[in-house]
Amino acid sequence: MPTTATPQLQYHPNAYQFIFAALRYTQQTLGRTTDTDNASDAHISGKELLEGIRRLALKDFGLMAETVFKGWGITSTEDFGRVVFELVERGEMRKTDRDHLSDFIDVYQFSKAFDGYKIDCSEAFKA
Repeated sequence: MPTTATPQLQYHPNAYQFIFAALRYTQQTLGRTTDTDNASDAHISGKELLEGIRRLALKDFGLMAETVFKGWGITSTEDFGRVVFELVERGEMRKTDRDHLSDFIDVYQFSKAFDGYKIDCSEAFKA
């Protein structure tokens, strides 16, 4: 009986799930909904998605964001682009003719992008 081979994932499965979460987060943040008939209304560019990834990572992982991504095999914004384009190839995400892997290359350095996490201690020091 022939079996269908599942394509080997290049990155940890959590990276793919995080991309979907970051896409939804970015669409919500930018007020772009998928509830319309026109899919282009909800389109997110590579740079917009990367900013959403950065913000969601700081929110969800805080100071550990870069470490979490490294554990998933992601060390650059280009890696996020590769995840996105793997999902496109598998039919799990869509792209437009304007979307390219190059949109994800060297957009930000992880060491700088994820060092802006702030812990609010104001409540701890109230009299």
